[in-house]
Amino acid sequence: MGSRTPEQNKRHYQDYQSRPDQIAKRSERNKARRLMEKKVGKEALKGKDVDHKTPIRSGGTNASGNLRVRSVAKNRGWESEKADK
Repeated sequence: MGSRTPEQNKRHYQDYQSRPDQIAKRSERNKARRLMEKKVGKEALKGKDVDHKTPIRSGGTNASGNLRVRSVAKNRGWESEKADK
C-alpha cells in the first residue's frame, strides 16, 4: 500500500472519516481505550491496542469482560483470527 499525499489524506478524511457512522465507531473505540486505561493503567497500554473479544459490529459491547489488551500485530492483522483458534 502506497503512501498518500496531503491532499489525498484530506480528501479521505472528508469523504470517509467524517461520516457519522465512522465518527460513532471511533467514539466507541476511544471509549473502550479509556475504560481499559482506568482498569490496567496507561503504561500497560503503551504500544498496545484494546481489543473487543466479540466485535462491536457483531453485537459486542464495551463491557470490561469483552475487552482485552493485545499487541497491535495481533489485533489488526487478519492472521490473528487464525492464531486464536
